[in-house]
Amino acid sequence: MTAAPLIRGLAAAGLTVAVAESLTGGALTAYLVGVPGASAVVRGGVVAYATELKSTLLGVDPDLLAARGPVDPMVAHQMADGVRDLLGATVGVATTGVAGPAPQSGQPVGTVFIAVSTAERASVRPLKLAGGRDQLREATVRAAAALLRGAVLG
Repeated sequence: MTAAPLIRGLAAAGLTVAVAESLTGGALTAYLVGVPGASAVVRGGVVAYATELKSTLLGVDPDLLAARGPVDPMVAHQMADGVRDLLGATVGVATTGVAGPAPQSGQPVGTVFIAVSTAERASVRPLKLAGGRDQLREATVRAAAALLRGAVLG
């Protein structure tokens, strides 16, 4: 699966995208920039793997992180908003979740939240995935690209 149709659609719509990644560790940004011409729409990406970076870099509410942990739908939403603002994009997309090998913050392996935000609206999708660490991360990249495509291109 290539990101070329997504990149072309974002360009045609005059949109730019910024990516905040935890679970995927840069794989979503790499997927998007693997397309020639992606620089016309991809502003950049932030890998906020450590929980505190979600707050200090992306503006996620530290009280939310303390109360609910980093694997939470509102955290994903705030990550998407934060990266959009930080990198000056029209669209933010974020991934957070548990790839294993062990549960995190009370969430089982395979729990994932992806979010897409614009100035007007946000979409957050929960996922319950199965498989090994690599399969979970790959499935999250595919799901995030699909959510991005559906949320902003229809």
